[in-house]
Amino acid sequence: MLKRDLNLTRPDEVYNAIVDAHKGLDEEQVRAFDAKLILLLANHVGDETVIREALKEAAKQ
Repeated sequence: MLKRDLNLTRPDEVYNAIVDAHKGLDEEQVRAFDAKLILLLANHVGDETVIREALKEAAKQ
């Protein structure tokens, strides 16, 4: 089951690290970086059901 409650000890620092990782990248590099990051994290999660649930949640507007 997808965790929806905050699960980070220092969420602001993690957010800032993600934003900082994008600095200096053009749009194509940002897309490539994001794709790599998503695939690495999906592999780490390792649960297809959770990943599909996260995809559905992220697609909501």
